[in-house]
Amino acid sequence: MRTVLVTGAGGSGRSTLAAATALAAARQGARVLLLTAESSAPEAMLRSRLRADAATAIAPGLHARRIDSGDRFRQEFLAFQERAGTALDLLGAAPLDEDELTELPGSEAFALLHALRTEHESDAWDLLVVDMPPAAETIRLLALPAQVRRYLRRLLPPERQAARALRPVLAQLAGVPMPAQKLYEAAERWERELAAVQRVIDAPGTSVRLVTEAGPLATAKLHALRAGLALHGRRTDAVLVNRLLPTSSADPFLAALSGSQQTALKALREEFPGVPVHEVPHLGRDPQGVDELDELIDGPTGKIGDTGPAADTHADPWAVEDRRATDGILLWRVPLPGARREGLGLVRRGDEIVVTVGSFRRIRTLPSALRRCSVSGAGLRDGVLDIRFTPDPGLWPKSPEPSS
Repeated sequence: MRTVLVTGAGGSGRSTLAAATALAAARQGARVLLLTAESSAPEAMLRSRLRADAATAIAPGLHARRIDSGDRFRQEFLAFQERAGTALDLLGAAPLDEDELTELPGSEAFALLHALRTEHESDAWDLLVVDMPPAAETIRLLALPAQVRRYLRRLLPPERQAARALRPVLAQLAGVPMPAQKLYEAAERWERELAAVQRVIDAPGTSVRLVTEAGPLATAKLHALRAGLALHGRRTDAVLVNRLLPTSSADPFLAALSGSQQTALKALREEFPGVPVHEVPHLGRDPQGVDELDELIDGPTGKIGDTGPAADTHADPWAVEDRRATDGILLWRVPLPGARREGLGLVRRGDEIVVTVGSFRRIRTLPSALRRCSVSGAGLRDGVLDIRFTPDPGLWPKSPEPSS
């Protein structure tokens, strides 16, 4: 399945263009589902009351579904409460009823990831278009499964479960379930769920589509966002430049504003070489209904419905180059287009490397060859961070002596 994650700065029109992208693909014959966490804007645009429990038909080939994070939170909490019933009884806790549960901050992220995984497994769709949160939040959201899995492995190492066969016996002797057993069972459930979400995010057909307005501030923000996406290995398949004014206006004010937009548009094309930058016209109003979304699709420079196959296979872009023969080092190359030296950080912690780009951070486990090396330097050039590793003579296998 092809999955397009549409995001952008707040107020850039990402919900509008997510809906238009989905509609355009449906017009081309694809079976499309628009998945949105927003409860009002897409409904106004599509003039349809979206349901959370099932997809709603919007147009031929197009369905939409609203994510109800509150309902998801209540389901998960009640299931946890039931699983932990014995321990809660021992503590004298009073269970909470469904009607008194109010979702906690952060539940929206897990509800969206769960819906993304669930719909991706369906055979009903050719294309899944997801109306994502603002771009900075989306980058952290897409990094969440890998981060939580790392936390689980550190706090509850799988190799420590060697004695798990003894736990039922110990539980019978004690008369109550062993807490460690419950912890590992919960960790296993989370690991399965998070691994499934990670496979969707890393799938060859999954890509990110950025929505922005044409202006100097928007262009500057995209520098950091582009670097953050690259840091976590997310591919940008297109940039949609929204609300562009006509270039032939006779009004001096509108002509000046249009000129400023065209300057910003040129800068965006330079910022994203090799990435399609599509122009979306300003309608003079917020689209209401499918017919008005069609005006964005059919505009002379729209082309926002291009959701063909992904251009790459999501192979790991962090490549290790062996330069021992020439320079005596191994080079770990990290693509970071859009990154700046300011705000760039690099720390090694044991067998892991921590890379920071502005407000974004990623922790990677070193490949086996690099674990036997020490970091001897790093440099950012042409959008690539080169990390130099020098083999540790005490750990690296010695080359065989030449035969006489």
